[in-house]
Amino acid sequence: MVNERQYPMTLAGKKKLEDELEHLITVKRKEVVERIKIARSFGDLSENSEYDSAKEEQGFVEGRISTIESMLRNAVIIEETEGESDIVTLGKTVKFIELPDGEEEEYTIVGSAEADPFDGKISNDSPIAKALLGRKVDDVVKLTTPGGDMEVRIISISTAK
Repeated sequence: MVNERQYPMTLAGKKKLEDELEHLITVKRKEVVERIKIARSFGDLSENSEYDSAKEEQGFVEGRISTIESMLRNAVIIEETEGESDIVTLGKTVKFIELPDGEEEEYTIVGSAEADPFDGKISNDSPIAKALLGRKVDDVVKLTTPGGDMEVRIISISTAK
């Protein structure tokens, strides 16, 4: 048996994926099947853009269902460890200040399955997270970002909200 990739995630991240899976199976899948049925009633399928569109969406929905099922099957729940709050680990929220100008940023380091940079959640596989993991408050860390390298000083580490 091939070893499948593990997906570290918080309990909240797992719940979010379970909710998405439930919605895809119980709502979205039925909507797409109905769209296909309606498109078929238009006749000739060879030049039926509604049918093509619905079949394409069906492929996306089924692919996403399969991906989520695999993620949930291989989920590794990130335990919240209060005793290690002074070290940056998976599941921790890290606040840092850019040096020298002092712009403050905050990210929660999560597994790739629940990463959402717009919500302040970055993947443990990202260059920023890799540079921060294992560090402590007051450590100065060099981060490589798409905009170039920068130095930051960690000002707080807390358990993810």
